[in-house]
Amino acid sequence: MATRGAHPARTGWAGWIYFGALVLVAVGIVQFINGLTALTRSDSMYVASSGTSVQVSVAGVGMGLLVMGAVLAAAGIGVMSGKTWAKVLAIALAALSLLANIAFFSAYPLWSAIVIVLDVVVIYALVAHGREIRRS
Repeated sequence: MATRGAHPARTGWAGWIYFGALVLVAVGIVQFINGLTALTRSDSMYVASSGTSVQVSVAGVGMGLLVMGAVLAAAGIGVMSGKTWAKVLAIALAALSLLANIAFFSAYPLWSAIVIVLDVVVIYALVAHGREIRRS
């Protein structure tokens, strides 16, 4: 019989949780660097898709990448330290990634399939086994 407040024993799923956290930190760092790179450019880019074009500010995209990179890295560090807010944020970000890759499946089927599987594994690990890495 388990007692309230007792920490469950660690299983192999704790490794998947740390893997997901490290991926979040790595992607966050890459996004942050991409954001800094985009901020150094002051021009606009034109995205053409099936005969339509949209003007996009590179600086605006850069700020978005900076914020997203910081959030991703913070969530990854928080998951590694056992913070509940970080687990919830990581689950939400992985679900968003899963939906985005479903949307782009026809354009990048192999890459999307790999990312979808990893997202599902990380979400499962965080939901079902997230308490295994809680720090006391």
